[in-house]
Amino acid sequence: MKPKAPSKATSKAVTSRSTAAAAEAPTPDAISTTQLSAEETLKLILSRLDDMKAEETIAIDIRGKSAMFDYVVVTSGRANRHVGAIAENVSKALKEAGVTKIHVEGLTNCDWVLMDCGDVVVHVFRPEVREFYNLERLWTQGPQPAKTL
Repeated sequence: MKPKAPSKATSKAVTSRSTAAAAEAPTPDAISTTQLSAEETLKLILSRLDDMKAEETIAIDIRGKSAMFDYVVVTSGRANRHVGAIAENVSKALKEAGVTKIHVEGLTNCDWVLMDCGDVVVHVFRPEVREFYNLERLWTQGPQPAKTL
C-alpha cells in the first residue's frame, strides 16, 4: 500500500505555521537595545566599582583630548581574582543595562583588564601593575611643548 500524499490544505497549514513562527522569532535587527549616554554609562560603572570594593578609582574626563571615547576609568583590585571579579561584574551590569558592545581584554591573567565600553574605557589593575604603567599621568597631563634643537 502506498503512503498517502499530504493534501494541499495540509501543506499550506504547515507552511503558514512555520512562517508565523519565523515572524515571531526576534531577529538581530528587531531586538531593541537601550543605548546609554556616556555619563549614564560612567555612573553605572562607578556604582559597580564601588559595590565591588575597587580601590583608588578615578574617572578622567577626556572629551576634547580623544575622539575615540569620553571617559577613562582607572581602578585597582587587591589581587588577580579581585581584578577579574570586578571586570566581570561591571561587564554583567552593562549587559543588563543594554550596552551590547563591550570588549574585554586581559581576563586570562587578571593583572590588567581593559574594558572598552563604547564612550568609556575602564582599566582594572593589580596595584603593582597600575603603579608601573601609571596611566593616570598619561591622561591628566596637558600637551607638552615641542623641544627645539
